[in-house]
Amino acid sequence: MELSDSVTHKNGRQRKVIATQENMRDADSVRNTTLEVEEGEALIQGSDNEDNGHPKVVHGIKGELGNVALLLFLYVLQGIPLGLAGSIPLILQGKNVSYTDQAFFSFVFWPFSLKLLWAPLVDALYLTRFGRRKSWLVPTQYLLGIFMLYLSVTVDILLKSEGGRGPDVVTLTAVFFMLSFLAATQDIAVDGWALTMLSRENVGYASTCNSVGQTAGYFLGNVLFLALESADFCNKYIRAEPKATGLVTLSEFLFFWGVVFLVSTTLVAVMKKETARGQHGKRKVREETQSVMETYKLLVSIIKMPAVFTFCSMLLTAKIGFSAADAVTGLKLVEAGVPKEQLALLAVPMVPLQILLPLIISKYTAGPRPLDVFYKAFPFRLLIGLGYALLVWWTPSLKEEGGFPVYYYGIVLFSYALHQVALYSMYVALMAFNAKVSDPVIGGTYMTLLNTVTNLGGNWPSTLALWLVDPLTSTECQGAAGQSCKSPVEAGLCVKEGGTCVTTLDGYYVESVVCVVIGLGWWLWLGKRMKRLQDQSPAAWKCRIAQ
Repeated sequence: MELSDSVTHKNGRQRKVIATQENMRDADSVRNTTLEVEEGEALIQGSDNEDNGHPKVVHGIKGELGNVALLLFLYVLQGIPLGLAGSIPLILQGKNVSYTDQAFFSFVFWPFSLKLLWAPLVDALYLTRFGRRKSWLVPTQYLLGIFMLYLSVTVDILLKSEGGRGPDVVTLTAVFFMLSFLAATQDIAVDGWALTMLSRENVGYASTCNSVGQTAGYFLGNVLFLALESADFCNKYIRAEPKATGLVTLSEFLFFWGVVFLVSTTLVAVMKKETARGQHGKRKVREETQSVMETYKLLVSIIKMPAVFTFCSMLLTAKIGFSAADAVTGLKLVEAGVPKEQLALLAVPMVPLQILLPLIISKYTAGPRPLDVFYKAFPFRLLIGLGYALLVWWTPSLKEEGGFPVYYYGIVLFSYALHQVALYSMYVALMAFNAKVSDPVIGGTYMTLLNTVTNLGGNWPSTLALWLVDPLTSTECQGAAGQSCKSPVEAGLCVKEGGTCVTTLDGYYVESVVCVVIGLGWWLWLGKRMKRLQDQSPAAWKCRIAQ
């Protein structure tokens, strides 16, 4: 599944972007992080070097290590439910759920792309005595802990398959959607608190805490969990004596983190205060925000601008050509017998590449025409999608009694690395163009809107691609006359009569070809139009309200 392209700090406030650090997750799961500073009267009222007439003493980061550690921990907590949500599709695939069910569950990944819709409310509504950020942070984290404890008791029942009845995908989706929604709301609160918790000279560490913390949390909830939950992995690499289960179960993992959420949230609520002044007399960044209605009106006015509307339309359709490769390939590999924990572990050696790629690519996107990089990388990513389809087709023939040969995982890793190069080239180019055209007077709101549309442009094609796999797949019942396999009930009757359901045409391959054709058409027609947007005058991107 595709790495999340979501961007933090989408709080809907009027901000000026001053730095960007790329470090993406997917969903395959890490994310781009944007460090922003409040815009308004001034970041700090009065002199930067004086505090009530006395010289200001600068102690560096050492005086705020406690705040940095707290921010890092809060972002780690945020990554846990996201990592768990990313592991559920792989678990469901091992229980032979339909791709229609997988499509339904994929809505779990939408809240982080839609949080701009309720972020202004989180900014505007709060209890002054309790604290602006704690008013949302504490209840959302309590609810996250409660939902995890609820899941720890019910998840085994929800995932159970017996008597021809598969896992309860509807309930799983509802609960994990709430987890994702709460994590997105917690992200809004923590992003805002990060800018006031740290002093002005140390506020840059907020971006590092976000990137490192959420990546670590996602790793714990996804890669580490899938490895420790796997009996095969534990028996092969950890245990001296084989056992039928892994070191941890999903219910135990959920219970542990549910308790961690409740205990840590209580400690934060009781012991951590939101103050206007930090340690050693350092002043904090003062927040100035727009009202809720002003923010929503501003968003509408930006969208109505012709250049922005055209660009957003292109962003919403640009990823259709990659949807089959990004959303379905991993599940197809699991279906072909590749252990889900092995696929998850392949993300580990990709971390250095994911750190280096934005640094390298940014040298080519820093000029006046960043979308040229996007346009050049587009067809290569389409070809990689066809390569993924060939890999899925080739995988069953390589399966051995003890699993897959080492060179097979090397090929998968190499394919994934190529995909990352193309993905990052396109993504960094888009982020650079978004920063280039965003009206600096309302830069935070402007960039957040463009990034949100970019993320949505990846979400809906992935959900549609998953949903279409089953309708495009053709199967027949062999060995039982008069039976078919068009539905789960009919497939069960086929097996009961002594037959076997055989796939004659896999919808994934149909999708892969169709998506590449659509992608090529988009590249030849709309891709060139997108490049021409770089020729628009700066005035075409400026919002009249901002003027």
